[in-house]
Amino acid sequence: MARGRIGGLTIVALTTWIGGCTPTGGFKVMPIPADLSLQERVVLRDPSWTSRRVALIDISGILMNAHEPGFFSEGEHPVSFAVEKLAAAEADSRVRAVVLRINSPGGTVTASDTIYEEILAFKKRSGKPVVAYFQDVAASGAYYLACAADEIIAQRTSVTGSIGVIMQMFDFSETMSKIGVRTDAITSGPYKDAGSPLRPMTPKEREVFQGLVDHFYEQFVKVVDAGRSDISTEQVANLANGQVYSAREALDLGMIDRIGTLHDAIEAAKRRANIKSAHTVIYDRPLGWSPNIYAQNSPPVAQNIQFFAINLPNIWTRTPRFLYIWSGER
Repeated sequence: MARGRIGGLTIVALTTWIGGCTPTGGFKVMPIPADLSLQERVVLRDPSWTSRRVALIDISGILMNAHEPGFFSEGEHPVSFAVEKLAAAEADSRVRAVVLRINSPGGTVTASDTIYEEILAFKKRSGKPVVAYFQDVAASGAYYLACAADEIIAQRTSVTGSIGVIMQMFDFSETMSKIGVRTDAITSGPYKDAGSPLRPMTPKEREVFQGLVDHFYEQFVKVVDAGRSDISTEQVANLANGQVYSAREALDLGMIDRIGTLHDAIEAAKRRANIKSAHTVIYDRPLGWSPNIYAQNSPPVAQNIQFFAINLPNIWTRTPRFLYIWSGER
């Protein structure tokens, strides 16, 4: 009995200490279910009796092949999470269409391309239409994967575009020399430490990296050209200069199909599936709770991302990476 009281007091003390350290001064302890597989939740119920569904799938945050940071543990893996939801929508015969709710500045080249290919494969296997809906931001890699959808609808306040590739590099050599630190790498070849932040880049290394960036850029242009049949190849090339566009500009340029709301996107998905009624569902973990279609919105995405302010070590401060991402930093 005494041991039980001590254990209980320890939990209370730990909870109080952690809660006191949080900005809000509160902390919630919840039991974790053994089964964390995705669960379907109805977030918009059609007034008609029907068993049909439209699956609402979020593509949000920075797209990368890594787990998002969590408070106590690793968060979701953006690519894996998206693929898992597509698989759930494919396996459920009641789901007749999918709406991708996109709120992302993009991410790595591979993560963006992987989700793009998975959407195409989902459509081919299931025959179910996919409608992309742009929320705050759907730029660079997020626009890339949206080109796999059958239709793109953007909120009138959304920002899209930023078609292009960036490889962000750092050079700390001058800072290191000021504090008396010198590096000396032993390599098996002249390009083994290319891109190192510990020394300036050579002209030849820049040429090599520029060639890779150009290759990924050409791939981006081909994806847009394939997905937006109303835009000529020449028009796509003119758009692919890294510029971001408002929803109205994107509509005028043929980058999206129309301006509308999330409800409009759901109705468009129904029309493409040739159904008049369907409940809208999402897939989430058992710990989540979603009372309506707006409850699972991702955190706001800043239009000018201050990368050092929000601390993104996995993308920016480790190895050089090729990114389909909208960056306001130069």
